[in-house]
Amino acid sequence: MKNILKLFCLGVSIFLFSIVAEHAQAGKAKYIFKVASLAPEGSVWAKRFRGFTNEVIEKSNGEIDFKIYAGGVMGDDRAMYRKMRVGQLNGGGFTMTGIGEIVPDFRVLGIPFLFNSYEEVDRVKEKLMPRFEEEFDKHGLVLMALSEVGFVYTMSTMPITTLTELKQSKPWAPEGDPISQVLLETVGITPIPLSIPDVLTSLQTGLINTTFNSYYGAIVLQWFTRISYITDIPFAYAYGAFILDKKTFSKLPPHYTELMKTAAKSHFDNLLSDTRKSNEEAKQVLIQNGITLVKPTPITKAELQNNYREMAVNKMVNDAFSKSIYTEAMTHLEDYHKELSATQQ
Repeated sequence: MKNILKLFCLGVSIFLFSIVAEHAQAGKAKYIFKVASLAPEGSVWAKRFRGFTNEVIEKSNGEIDFKIYAGGVMGDDRAMYRKMRVGQLNGGGFTMTGIGEIVPDFRVLGIPFLFNSYEEVDRVKEKLMPRFEEEFDKHGLVLMALSEVGFVYTMSTMPITTLTELKQSKPWAPEGDPISQVLLETVGITPIPLSIPDVLTSLQTGLINTTFNSYYGAIVLQWFTRISYITDIPFAYAYGAFILDKKTFSKLPPHYTELMKTAAKSHFDNLLSDTRKSNEEAKQVLIQNGITLVKPTPITKAELQNNYREMAVNKMVNDAFSKSIYTEAMTHLEDYHKELSATQQ
């Protein structure tokens, strides 16, 4: 835990130093992008984004510059998008929940109990990326890259290993997220919708006693201080998007648009390995801090992964996301399983 806190403090120091460098460059910038994010300074997400901006600034000789508002200072996803619409911001790092309200089909990867491995995630994500880019373009947005939170788990103040125990809990659902909300309602639970900044306070007051996050996210957001148990089965895959306003981005000359896209791909591809490594390290930190991993019963696991997931999907199709994107995602997932099975024979 001390090492993670040290890294966090180091990240803040780097951030403060980078502000000075940004102001030094700002005098000759021709193109300035005002970008906001919920990611806390010092986190792996913020560090990789800083790496991206530093590369772009350097390779454009300071003609491209950025004003970055991290840690949710510009509000939640909805607030950030409203500010993009009126020109106060030119882009942002959005959660799947937030940007899914604008591009509903982007939600498809977040269906609970859909994926069991990162290999499955990577295959389906790669295949769907061109379609995602097209959907964002229709809304006047440029999808620069996908970000990753990783697999999220059920985290609670009491052990949850059965459906009965889950039904007796008071779970949170991200505000504006029909995906997890419909799944929980299908199980027979009415979740409490909250924005991410309100979760910790709600855990402290007892308004909720169950939440969902990645191992690393639980530490960065301090939620781990209020939970005692983690159910050892992925609830869902969590991810996000780095997007820019198409109108602003199109003002760049072609060689700078290519620079931005190339740098984004490089740094956000590396973010995947950063995030996955951080989650593995965070898991051990959580265990060392007295948090207990509990396994769901086999019956509970089967019911959630099969029966309840399918029932929830039937309610969400053509509402939370289109039938065509779900069909395409499932086709890519099935193809992956067939290829995997063939190589194992």
